[in-house]
Amino acid sequence: MVDIAQQAAIHPAPAADATTARVPLTAIDPGQWRALAQRAIEPNGYYLPGWELAVSATARGRTEASALPAFDGSSSRLIGLMPVIPLWRALKIPLPALVSAHPYGTLCSPLIDRDAPIEAATQLLQRAREAGAHALVLNDIALDGAAMNALKQVLDRDGLTPRVLSSYVRASLDATQNDETLLREALGARKLKELRRQRHRLEEHGPVAFDVARRPDGIGPALETFLQLEASGWKGKRGTALVQHAGDATFIRRAVPALAETAQCEIITLRAGTTPVAAGIVLRHQDRAFFFKLGIDERFAKYSPGVQLTLELTRHLCADPSIASADSTASADHPMINPIWRGRFTIGDVLIPLRRHDPVVALIHGALLGRNAAHEAARRLVRRLRKSAKTTPPPAR
Repeated sequence: MVDIAQQAAIHPAPAADATTARVPLTAIDPGQWRALAQRAIEPNGYYLPGWELAVSATARGRTEASALPAFDGSSSRLIGLMPVIPLWRALKIPLPALVSAHPYGTLCSPLIDRDAPIEAATQLLQRAREAGAHALVLNDIALDGAAMNALKQVLDRDGLTPRVLSSYVRASLDATQNDETLLREALGARKLKELRRQRHRLEEHGPVAFDVARRPDGIGPALETFLQLEASGWKGKRGTALVQHAGDATFIRRAVPALAETAQCEIITLRAGTTPVAAGIVLRHQDRAFFFKLGIDERFAKYSPGVQLTLELTRHLCADPSIASADSTASADHPMINPIWRGRFTIGDVLIPLRRHDPVVALIHGALLGRNAAHEAARRLVRRLRKSAKTTPPPAR
């Protein structure tokens, strides 16, 4: 540990620079932040101010994020924003790096002004250096997205090479297609026929209706319906439902109405009669939608309520000329949404060195790889234990 501390002391940032380079998120002018989001080279609904400020205020394990801001030459217009936290706080690794502040949704692509992408990316990297970081760890970033491409151009110019730590492919929707053609090609006639049969069976419990709440005065009750559904299912049993933790509940009850004020959030609900059987939260940023979370009433599981809701959401987005694509924000090989949304793009964690030939970056890289390997081994063990628990017969009484 002494050696690590000595290595980390190389190229220390001047104190004055460090205190101004990384600022509290709350220090960013909300109007400037919203204006930057409108000009962003790549949409990210999870870094909209109404969302990320709510996350940073109360969400469990995600509070007190700071920001690396970038301004134009006159220092009057915000042209870049990267929410971050120290590596020690993120992963308990005692090395000088900054990590993407996780906004609950699985996308951390920074906001970069499309009118000045190279200037913005240059300044963001310089801000990180001035804050004392030797590297940036950008988690859950779109590897082929416009934000990462802008950063790559600056890194290439400066003779620096980013390193992909891990990556996976996840589902997306091309909402410019005809909805019925898209669903037929994705699922096939036989599967669609089975889903229609299940929907008819669901109608025995009352007329099936798909509702979209987006107005600030109506989205609150729809959110409470979603929270109840989420907590009633497996997430509630595992203790991971939003409403089960005071900080998470406060965050979502603040974020959803805030984004509804700017028409950037909606709650979708599927009902059988008066009974909600599935609900989801969808964010909107520019021409992209983000499917944040889904909750279902598991008493209706045999009718595939989550799939039925996703079919209706697909139709809803494809019919909206303002939406060109949707990010599932789901895990790799997600069994529900992957067969329906057949678009794919790659998400990854990237280590960005901030100085050439910096030995501290090798230490950071090694520490991250070791942690990732241990984490993956633990996940495999948990999966085996769960599988074993499902297949082992109960003991005789």
